[in-house]
Amino acid sequence: MRMRKKPNLPARMERCAAMLIEDPASMRGRWRELYPNARQLRLEIGCGKGRFSAETAEENPDVLYIALERVPDAMIVAMERCQARGLTNIFFIDGDAALLREYFAPDEVDLLYINFCDPWPGMKHARRRLTHQQFLTLYRGILRQGGQIHFKSDNRDLFEWSLFQFPKAGYALSEVTRDLHGGGIQGVMTDYEEKFHLLGTPINRCVGTKEPMDPEPEFQPIPGPKQERP
Repeated sequence: MRMRKKPNLPARMERCAAMLIEDPASMRGRWRELYPNARQLRLEIGCGKGRFSAETAEENPDVLYIALERVPDAMIVAMERCQARGLTNIFFIDGDAALLREYFAPDEVDLLYINFCDPWPGMKHARRRLTHQQFLTLYRGILRQGGQIHFKSDNRDLFEWSLFQFPKAGYALSEVTRDLHGGGIQGVMTDYEEKFHLLGTPINRCVGTKEPMDPEPEFQPIPGPKQERP
């Protein structure tokens, strides 16, 4: 389902321009200059309308957040949410997850969020999934040793498949749950997450922690179209 076009998008983007990094490759290795006292740098892939981004950044004012979203009509909502809260520790990239090694230097990211990515049904599309071994290897190139990936999905098939991908790419799995909110709301929700939780859909979640690998897996640049969200 395509997102409805937002009215007055150019003017709204201009009002939020201070939050948008026009040339993310120029910031490679220098992101902490945007927020020098940050204890961590966290990256969210596909932030959508930004409820999770805004609330998480507000709860952690000593952390620098970078939110990647390639749909401007979604990103403007996210930026306006953050602007309304007066947040200064979050910035946005209009970019592609396949290019993350061009945007970030080795060991630059402490924690990476993947929330409700496109499941790309059918094995012929498996390489486009953001939790495919090839993408997980890509993330190794920007995550510090011991850095984490926090992954949430309402799609059980994608989740179970992903649990096999993490170890193959050198991540230790922990906090694996197939009903995150079964005993009450846990952590910050996305808008999408809240909608499906209220419908009774269980939310799956796991944490992957980057471990040493010898040899380090070889990364092959990822071809194909940009990643899309449901």
